[in-house]
Amino acid sequence: MSASAGDREPGTPLDDGKEDISGPTCSGENSKRDSATCSGNDEIKSRAVVKYSAAPPPTSYALLQEKTDLKLPPANWLREHPQLGSAGTTILGSSSKSKPFSSFGMAYDFIDCIGDDVDVVSDSENIKKLLKIPYSKSHVSMAVHRVGRTLLLDELDIQELFMRSSQTGDWTWLKEFYQRLIDQKWQRKKKSKEHWYQKAILSKFLYYSINGDGAAEPVPENHHEREEENGAEEFSSSWPTAFTNRCSDPEESDAPKQESVSLDSKFALGQVASVPKEQNLPTLFNEGENSQGLRNDFVRNIMWTFEDIHMLVGSNMPIFGGGRYPAVSLRLRDNNKPINILTGIDYWLDNLMCNVPELVMCFHVNGIVQKYEMIKTEDIPHLENSTFSTRVVKDIAQNILSFLKSNCTKEGHTYWLFKASGSDIVKLYDLTTLCEEAEEEKCQNPFTLPVAVLLYKVASNLMLKARQNRKHYGTIRTLLLNCVKLLDQERHPQIIASAHYMLSELFQLDEPPEENGRESLRAGGSEDSYSDEDRVEDEDEEEEEELMEDSDENSSYSNSSSSQDDRKAVAVIRSVGELSVPEKYKSTHQIRPSCTFPVSQDKEERCRHVLCYVLKGLKAVDGSVKKESDLPAADPNTPIPLKYEDRSAIGACTAEKGIALLFERAGPLQADQKHPTRSGMIPGSWQHHMKLQLFLKASKAYYVLSDAATNLLKYGRALRYIKLSLQCYDAYCSVSGTLHPQVLHFHSQCLSLCGDIQLMLAQNANNRAAYLEEYNYQTKEDQEILHSLHRESSCQAFNMATDLAMDPEYQLFVSSKCYEASFELLDSEALNDHGSDQLAQVLKRLGNIRNEMGVFYMNQAAAMQTEKEVKKSVSIAEQELWKKSFSFFEKGMRDFEAIEDNTNTALLLCNTGRLMRICAQAHCAMSADQSRGEFSPEEALYYNKAIDYYLRAMKSLVSRESHPAVWDSVNWELSTTYFTLATLLQDYAPLSRKAQEQIEREVTEAMMKSLKYCDLQTESARQPLYQYRAATIHHRLASMYHSCFRNQVGDEHLRKQHRSLAELHYSKAVCLFLSLKDAPCELLRTLLERVAFAEFTMAGQSSSAAKLKSLISALEIMTETRHAFQLIHKELQEQIALREPGCAGSAESADVASGPTSGLNLQEVMKLIAVFEPSFSFLLLQLIKLMATMKRKPSNKDEELLKTLKNVYSKLLRAEKNAPLLSRVGFYTELLQQLIPQTGSDSTDIHS
Repeated sequence: MSASAGDREPGTPLDDGKEDISGPTCSGENSKRDSATCSGNDEIKSRAVVKYSAAPPPTSYALLQEKTDLKLPPANWLREHPQLGSAGTTILGSSSKSKPFSSFGMAYDFIDCIGDDVDVVSDSENIKKLLKIPYSKSHVSMAVHRVGRTLLLDELDIQELFMRSSQTGDWTWLKEFYQRLIDQKWQRKKKSKEHWYQKAILSKFLYYSINGDGAAEPVPENHHEREEENGAEEFSSSWPTAFTNRCSDPEESDAPKQESVSLDSKFALGQVASVPKEQNLPTLFNEGENSQGLRNDFVRNIMWTFEDIHMLVGSNMPIFGGGRYPAVSLRLRDNNKPINILTGIDYWLDNLMCNVPELVMCFHVNGIVQKYEMIKTEDIPHLENSTFSTRVVKDIAQNILSFLKSNCTKEGHTYWLFKASGSDIVKLYDLTTLCEEAEEEKCQNPFTLPVAVLLYKVASNLMLKARQNRKHYGTIRTLLLNCVKLLDQERHPQIIASAHYMLSELFQLDEPPEENGRESLRAGGSEDSYSDEDRVEDEDEEEEEELMEDSDENSSYSNSSSSQDDRKAVAVIRSVGELSVPEKYKSTHQIRPSCTFPVSQDKEERCRHVLCYVLKGLKAVDGSVKKESDLPAADPNTPIPLKYEDRSAIGACTAEKGIALLFERAGPLQADQKHPTRSGMIPGSWQHHMKLQLFLKASKAYYVLSDAATNLLKYGRALRYIKLSLQCYDAYCSVSGTLHPQVLHFHSQCLSLCGDIQLMLAQNANNRAAYLEEYNYQTKEDQEILHSLHRESSCQAFNMATDLAMDPEYQLFVSSKCYEASFELLDSEALNDHGSDQLAQVLKRLGNIRNEMGVFYMNQAAAMQTEKEVKKSVSIAEQELWKKSFSFFEKGMRDFEAIEDNTNTALLLCNTGRLMRICAQAHCAMSADQSRGEFSPEEALYYNKAIDYYLRAMKSLVSRESHPAVWDSVNWELSTTYFTLATLLQDYAPLSRKAQEQIEREVTEAMMKSLKYCDLQTESARQPLYQYRAATIHHRLASMYHSCFRNQVGDEHLRKQHRSLAELHYSKAVCLFLSLKDAPCELLRTLLERVAFAEFTMAGQSSSAAKLKSLISALEIMTETRHAFQLIHKELQEQIALREPGCAGSAESADVASGPTSGLNLQEVMKLIAVFEPSFSFLLLQLIKLMATMKRKPSNKDEELLKTLKNVYSKLLRAEKNAPLLSRVGFYTELLQQLIPQTGSDSTDIHS
């Protein structure tokens, strides 16, 4: 409608410039200014808002002269006139006979109001008839349908229905039921001549009232009679035939009305699936919309609020201007017949609904005008002979609405409200249930299709709102399930396919997991499993049981009755008088108690529901596509094998062909498809659009399933799902001419996930049998979807990417190609503005897979090197592996650098450094006897390259704060490389190429750099390793300087320097080894070397005092070995305790030298003891000799020391050489303990 029609005050003139005369449309919202009309009783609240009006602005009526003969027709009689609306072409006057689907026409136009905002949608005549039930003896027969909380009421003309049944054979079951239980002697009642006479003069009166001069211009008598006959015939054939496949009458279906509410094209039947547009009406309705009475033919549609009841009513009452008010209604009354209560209620309700404040009554006698009388609307209930209580009418309205809402509970069902003529009993039947019992087809109920379409339209409308508010999901689901339940798939595949697509859209596949479980239960749903169509019947039974429990107090319309008729009725009102009792009936039925949308937190369950609906949609589409004979033969019950191949033997040529196909299918398509598809679909048809959406939805569902399986580490299942997803996409490409950027973006995600899965399969080769079993499993649903896919495509484009190979190398190769295809797609022009975020992710994955492949080939090279029985020169195969590994590392670094990922760049540089070290190891020189030769230049070259890469890695990280774990790893590898380089230089010095001094400088430089990167301060898991390495470095440097000191001849300054450096490094090494507590052998060796260094120093001294000082110093160093012996003793004891639990007391008798201990090299211990004994004995002997031959008089302290030395020496000489190792170690500890001064604070008894 025009904006002015919805916003104006009802009853006021419309702006001619804005008035839409051609047909009704919907304003989409209520009027901004409501006008309230209240009755004389202030307790009654009534408000009428005109939602649409096709009438021109009200004009003043013509006041007829007294004695005007209404039996004579005016010259303009029965000519179409906008002032009278549809009444202008009939002889009905102010009201036309209700069409059986009039409420549906209004519901279609005001779809926003249906289901929630409005209680009742109906013709105003039906509303009046219901509210007059307690006052009238006439029969009532109405069809009732429920959509949410909205009831649609339409007149169900039983007489007309049965007349039609006699001719067509339809509804015979209802006719039999009616005759058997209600009216056994049914026969058609004809209208009396008086009836047509009254209708005729009323019509003539209205035409006189709009005729300016009021003159009666007679017309030919025969013309008059012919018009009456035509009018009578028109109203005897208002009932439509059952829906058939015949085309509609061109005259009746000409220019179908444009849909009022513009819905999202996503759910448009012309596009994907939704409200029929003009060109789709013949498809949606097998007969034209007009021929079924589905058009909104009312002059005006009004949102009428009567007390708390909201009604959308259609009215054809002519409204005129004039008098004190801007709007009046005209009535014609026989002066000889008083106004009765029924007429008064009629007039009062008409004026309330149309917001008309005044009534103009014209009285006549035998068609001769007598006088006019003006009556205010609020005075109508108090007229003489027609007095009625407005409160009672309000109670009647509330009771009837409560009765209907409490019993018309099933959406999609047609209910029949019936009251026989002269009866006080009102009965409600469920015609849908009765029809099912009669085993007749759905199409036998002519309400089936209009109801289904209305349910569908309401769901489509709510679908748009649902995107902002998910509370509608449960309602939409129920509407669509009931819609599908009503329709025959062969007759209405388009609506069924569209409904199933919308059902699949209800399940959000990409939503993040909700933190609060309660909040996620939208619309009060539960976490129970989803209840599908197969549970709808059970839900309906539950509703009935709940209703019976709730309505116990309202015994007047309970189901218990002795008569067969009452048993067939859903509910019964025993007496119409009950309707006048305030709140006699209360609406206890909850709105859709079973329509809550159960939200599952399980992604797989949600996806399975989506696929279930997609499959049903595809079946509906496939069933509607012809050319079945042209399709490739396939049995939906036969599994389509998902083959796997061992690709290890497949050449690069075959793989490259598969890659080419992958990239070709991954790219955007440009050409629009003009020829029919493989199954015979015409591009642009509804089947074509629907299949596109269903294929894409299935692809997304399988993608989510694959992603969920990946998170569960079920990689075989994940690969199967991503294969199905890509097969759906392949079919989509086969059907679609162009690919939307969003579709391409989704496809890139699929390829990326496929790459992830292949990478995981390559990394988890041990579970290959389980993965293969998961991969080959197929559900029947998946088989049927595949069958539908194969109708459009061979689905082979992505086989290379989704086959389960047995070769890890090939899986890594496929993974990298998937990532490359995804990257190419995101980097294309089509996705320049869509994939920036995902592009970084794919580049990261590309860098990662290239790192994985680099590591794979690096490990192969290392394994090949290890497996060599005889060290020969580097093989070509090894070199090829190095090149491959290095190439992938370089590509990976470029990928990470492109996204400025410094951490991963550092990791790849670190891995490249490791590759260089493997190359260095492969180049180690071997002598003729297969022993290790000198340190080669190639080794030095590769170690230095490795150091360069490690330094670049540290430069990339900048500081430890950027990523401590990676920084520590690179730092450790760098320290290790320097240490290895120095160790090899020291142990296998290239003396044939370099001078000793140069080698010593290089060793010292490398050792000091390694020491520089030993992080001794940071507490971490590597701290003990750093301490051990630092101690080893100091020990090696001390040994080197020790050796230089021994071998250096001539340069005394250099010898002193070497001596001081050796002392310095020995002391540092001892301190670090002491702090470790788990390196007793290294500590003992260092101390013994240090003692030897002191002995060598003493040998070069000439004076006795200097020698004595050196010997005492050496003895002090020797006593420190007790710490090493204590640690060794402790470990030996622990070993014995583990070997013989409970026998620790006999530990000394055990010979533990026969077996190794954990972490303790016994052979090394024995060797060190063999060095310790003579060295200790030599020191003691030399000290005793030197102190005994001293020229000066010994002090008490000296004498005591000498005595102690002799005692220890004596015990050492008498010691049993073959004693068990544990005893010998304990004995040495005791001896060393005796040499410690009594004031020593670090004395520790071995037995304490």
